[in-house]
Amino acid sequence: MENTKDLAFDTFCKLLLHTFISQTEHPSRAERKRRDSFGMFDGYDSCSEDTSSSSSSDESEEEVAPLPSSLPIIKNNGQVYTYPDGKSGMATCEMCGMVGVRDAFYSKTKRFCSVSCSRSYSSNSKKASILARLQGKPPTKKAKVLQKQPLVAKLAAYAQYQATLQNQAKTKAAVPVEGFSWGNYINSNSFTAAPVTCFKHAPMGTCWGDISEGVRVEVPNTDCSLPTKVFWIAGIVKLAGYNALLRYEGFENDSSLDFWCNVCGSDIHPVGWCATSGKPLVPPRTIQHKYTNWKAFLVKRLTGAKTLPPDFSQKVSESMQYPFKTSMRVEVVDKTHLCRTRVAVVESVIGGRLRLVYEESEDKTDDFWCHMYSPLIHHIGWSRSIGHRFKRSDITKKQDGHFDAPPHLFMKVKEVDAAGEWFKEGMKLEAIDPLNLSAICVATIRKVLADGYLMIGIDGSEAADGSDWFCYHATSPSIFPVGFCEINMIELTPPRGYAKLPFKWFDYLRETDSIAAPVKLFNKEVPNHGFHVGMKLEAVDLMEPRLVCVATVTRIIHRLLRIHFDGWEDEYDQWVDCESPDLYPVGWCQLTGYQLQPPAPQSSRDSQSSSSKQKKKAKSQQYKGHKKMTSLQLKEELLDGEEYSFLQGASDQESNGSASYYIKQEP
Repeated sequence: MENTKDLAFDTFCKLLLHTFISQTEHPSRAERKRRDSFGMFDGYDSCSEDTSSSSSSDESEEEVAPLPSSLPIIKNNGQVYTYPDGKSGMATCEMCGMVGVRDAFYSKTKRFCSVSCSRSYSSNSKKASILARLQGKPPTKKAKVLQKQPLVAKLAAYAQYQATLQNQAKTKAAVPVEGFSWGNYINSNSFTAAPVTCFKHAPMGTCWGDISEGVRVEVPNTDCSLPTKVFWIAGIVKLAGYNALLRYEGFENDSSLDFWCNVCGSDIHPVGWCATSGKPLVPPRTIQHKYTNWKAFLVKRLTGAKTLPPDFSQKVSESMQYPFKTSMRVEVVDKTHLCRTRVAVVESVIGGRLRLVYEESEDKTDDFWCHMYSPLIHHIGWSRSIGHRFKRSDITKKQDGHFDAPPHLFMKVKEVDAAGEWFKEGMKLEAIDPLNLSAICVATIRKVLADGYLMIGIDGSEAADGSDWFCYHATSPSIFPVGFCEINMIELTPPRGYAKLPFKWFDYLRETDSIAAPVKLFNKEVPNHGFHVGMKLEAVDLMEPRLVCVATVTRIIHRLLRIHFDGWEDEYDQWVDCESPDLYPVGWCQLTGYQLQPPAPQSSRDSQSSSSKQKKKAKSQQYKGHKKMTSLQLKEELLDGEEYSFLQGASDQESNGSASYYIKQEP
């Protein structure tokens, strides 16, 4: 798609003349009296001011303040994993009633089995859960503590939501989110949003062009009392993802009628669209007497300006066509046993996000949400081809209308050469725990599969049967070499029960008689992603992946982003790759029709803040499970490396480009 189009003087004059002439070909007698030969309304004052305009729009009625420029930091969501050790007494969760080992419970008082239950309890104590306020549903994140079933405790967030749904009335409709506006939120807090070009998987992500401040567009004129829908030209004052703050031409520095709208919406058009569509241009009522010759004013203002490409709306429509269709069959991770996959059927597609229903679910409530480019879904037969565990369906044949999704629709992974030096079982590394995305943990390669796939387990927290192993590709940006966290000042979660703290890798390797996976085998590519600390976006809560929430980038370590959900404590952070398909520009939910979860109300933030401050005062070297610790315990000294030396990485700063952040020391 070509970039924003320059409006040369003669081109614009021709468009403007065509607009005006087209208005005079077949007008009514009354309209002829009110329009001049160029199609602009003359007798504007003669129209009754009591007559309501048919061009009103929700976003144009907002009045916003001038734009400040500072950037704050907010918070996020995650699921704390708990694993009973059988050494302490038993406790009962005050939120969900689950009985488990007291030592595995959350908080100093051991009142809750998980962070989610603690949060839900805090919300309910104020007579309304946060999710209940947003969606008309009771709290759903209840991670259960089960003896010998750590996987359920870690991945139960979404499963518990489904169990709650089954207990509710099936006819109960979701309550739409009200009272939240991205425009007001950004203006009132001086936030900055990540640009659309940061999200290659999102609509228009690869063809956004140079849409920026100053671009002119034609939009409905809502400052008007005419009985017909009329338009006027506006300029982009500020961009926030898909959303733009617009100001009508002629208002100069007056921001009183500025309004936000989605650039990809149906009411925004390139300059010249009115000419080709036979729509009238009418100046806003507030400034109608400011100029006597509006034609000359527009020609002067728009000469040399830029507008949207003429095929912009077509490109938007094309970018929102998704290859996955309902009734397609895929293989997807089993949300109750990460070590295996199951067959699921595409039930719906919204903005590229798939609602997958496991094939054995008769009432279609056992489902899983993910993006079509997620590494968690694969074509039918993938598990067998690489040697991954697979749960066979009780359904012996395909149901009518169901068909296998073609293999070419799925995201391709990079080819690897496993012929030479390669990953081996037992090698140690660091990995993002997929069931507690706020933690990077000490991990071990448990099995090497075909085509570069690895089965990985978290040290100290593995089930005896390996049911909580998870599959990462060798090129995955979610696995790291030994020492990555330390040199980048990220807190590394040591194995559960490991008493020799602070944790040191070389001591641990000697004690376990293990070797570290070679640094050269990891993916060191760092794309020029464009994210900065403080940028706003819409992000999936991967612990309950049906939810897309208001979020903030708070740390950038090369290609790794630390995501917070606004209004929640730091314990709910999630480490996400910069190219994750679960991140979206501001305005994505509005564009695709997906429901956006706004920040938590202030009352909940206050209660969380007081609790968080108490936790941050206690800087202990004791193991705290997968809960986020407040001190950087491994910050004190670098690895006294015998084999490897490291380059100091970026911390809390943007790092773009192909930076190498770990290097093997050649002998």
